[in-house]
Amino acid sequence: MLKLLHMWRSSASRRVRLCLAEKGLEFESQPVNLLKGEHNTPEYLAMNPNGVVPLMIHDGRILYESSTICEYLDDLYPNPPIRPTDPYQLAQMRNFVRWVDEKVIGNLIIFNWTQVHQPTAEQWTDAELEQRLKNVPSKERREAWLRVARKPYTDEEKTAAMKVLVDMLDRIEVALETGPWMYGGIFSIAELGCIPFVARLEELNPEAISAAQRPRVAEWWARIKARPAYAKAKMLPFLAPDGIEDAELAREAAEAEQPA
Repeated sequence: MLKLLHMWRSSASRRVRLCLAEKGLEFESQPVNLLKGEHNTPEYLAMNPNGVVPLMIHDGRILYESSTICEYLDDLYPNPPIRPTDPYQLAQMRNFVRWVDEKVIGNLIIFNWTQVHQPTAEQWTDAELEQRLKNVPSKERREAWLRVARKPYTDEEKTAAMKVLVDMLDRIEVALETGPWMYGGIFSIAELGCIPFVARLEELNPEAISAAQRPRVAEWWARIKARPAYAKAKMLPFLAPDGIEDAELAREAAEAEQPA
């Protein structure tokens, strides 16, 4: 049995939910409340010392890092495949996902945390903030919490962050020159790796994804959103009310228990 500890807004969590949906895999869902610091408790950190979501438990064994989880799932459940068979294309796919993880995520945090975490974090007292920061294992995440709590990101920083996000779209546009998907002619982990970020960009800067600016990206994005997995993975708007996914999951579970 697969169990996923995740947060519905988390880009990395969305990546894994998309992978599970593409594979047609059922899983036990356990939401993790980041504002309450549930990902930084001793119990959670014992499973994932990085203190981030998602985390997957399979047959009692623990996995974290979303791209690693996706490759693990592709090894266990190879149909449909989500990795190129050509070694060079596979390497290109991995390099792209690594670039997203290293360069893009931190820039998206500037927008996401400003909108979601800042209204709560800026109300914490200095003592509350200090206590929360003590529990965060990552220097980068401690800095992000400090910024939204006490030193809000400036317009100049947001402009620079948006340039990096748009650079991702340019890289996708180039990768699509040879076919409908980025690498190896198939929908792959490269797509899974960036879909949550493109979805967020569609909300923040829709013109950047338009056919007028990036025609291949626009067509590719329409194909992705038409895939059944996109809806199954609950790619809800980022600013949808808190708890909406939990409510949907509860409703679905209740419906499943009803007699046919």
